[in-house]
Amino acid sequence: MNICVYGASSDSIRGVYIQETERFGKELALMGHTLVFGGGATGLMGAAARGAYSAGGNIIGIAPSYFDKPGILFENCSEMIHTDNLKERKRLMEEKSDAFVMLPGGIGTFDEFFETIVMRQLGEHEKPVAVFNINNYYSLLDDLIKKARDEGFLPQSAQGLYGVFSDIKMLLGYLKENKPEY
Repeated sequence: MNICVYGASSDSIRGVYIQETERFGKELALMGHTLVFGGGATGLMGAAARGAYSAGGNIIGIAPSYFDKPGILFENCSEMIHTDNLKERKRLMEEKSDAFVMLPGGIGTFDEFFETIVMRQLGEHEKPVAVFNINNYYSLLDDLIKKARDEGFLPQSAQGLYGVFSDIKMLLGYLKENKPEY
């Protein structure tokens, strides 16, 4: 299964996030999955790629060509696809993936996650979406989405748009169990 990962590119984050994400990338590869990601060498993008690489995993990086500068992109991708812009990058990441995982991140990560679950809600894809809730990073976001649902701003069916996990094996099991059959 090709698993798309959205996550921080910043290195200015606590070590627990880096360590858990490297473990995630390694486990993903050990289970035979391919990592699809934004191609970055730093932050949690780089951590996931390093983890997958350490286990001999297949890694597909997708990044705008203007990011192709020393130290920006992960150099050990099995395949690196260059795009003209971020919009094309997101489209290709979605097309090449069977499932999505949101790692801790900032505005760019939130954008990718929300676009993915909106597309799922509208029936544009049936691919599973999971949130890796390292160090309870996304607990408040999950509470906000639940409140929006409870207050009538989201349909009750929105509850099934994604799963939230702090355990790597449970997260990967969820993706496998919920992968649509084509």
